[in-house]
Amino acid sequence: MSFARLQKKIDELNNPTVVGLDPDLAHIPPDIMEKCIEEYGENLEAASRAIILFNMGLIDALCDIVPAVKPQSAYYEMLGAHGVLALSLTCEYAASKGMYVIIDAKRGDIGSTAAAYSAAYLGTVKVGESEFMPFNADALTVNTYLGSDGLKPFIDTAIEHDKAIFALVKTSNPSAAEIQDKSIGKDMVYHVVGDLLEDISKDTIDEFGYSRVGAVVGATYPIEAEFLRNRLKHTFFLVPGYGAQGGTASDAAFSFDKNGRGAIVNSSRGIIAAWKKSDCDYMEAAREEAIKMRDELRSVLKKGK
Repeated sequence: MSFARLQKKIDELNNPTVVGLDPDLAHIPPDIMEKCIEEYGENLEAASRAIILFNMGLIDALCDIVPAVKPQSAYYEMLGAHGVLALSLTCEYAASKGMYVIIDAKRGDIGSTAAAYSAAYLGTVKVGESEFMPFNADALTVNTYLGSDGLKPFIDTAIEHDKAIFALVKTSNPSAAEIQDKSIGKDMVYHVVGDLLEDISKDTIDEFGYSRVGAVVGATYPIEAEFLRNRLKHTFFLVPGYGAQGGTASDAAFSFDKNGRGAIVNSSRGIIAAWKKSDCDYMEAAREEAIKMRDELRSVLKKGK
């Protein structure tokens, strides 16, 4: 089961964190960018090649301490075809280093379109008599707000290929409450969405008690996260909002179960851009920041919520 693989990797490294590979060009050290521009010219290919080199360095620096990476597809897609290739190569390289790969694309649609998205990120595409895995991610973030027929094609692909999805429930952004906190009877919208995820995935429970359908639950809403953790017994949480968005290790702890499992906490620019506030090179600075984050979470989870 896909989240069982993730939980085992977390247990192995004693580190429930994921690094967001969100390579804004401003985060790439100048020497890497200059090298690629010199080789390829001042164009989108050079930018994409710089991203590949940057990501490979980060993965090399982090793979023995961090269990997972989460490339955000927007930073790759904005560079067109070259950027999409950079995303594919980043996923491939992270997987080769034993890391669990979550593509953060927040895809959502219905019917054949949803099936095409799920085939691209989680499944295979057949060309003649051959099958290919375009990205071969372990998990994908999806938009929940089309309802069950927007989720089912992703779940079907996840079951077929032993993958998983993280569906948006209570996101970390400030305006999330404008929709997610609206009342529906005695519940709020995000309560109803969480219940839907539990129900639609009840037949996919793994050895740790979690289904293939996880939930995105922001560290910036610790009270809501605690409520959802108690309500969604079989749902693995992806926790954004730590660090730059204001969430702390203590806030993130509310997303974990009583055994300190069932969640993984993301940090993106706080790690990959740590070199900007350091005298170290970007790989060493990222590693130091990742260890600091790991140790903060270890300390909080050891003490209990």
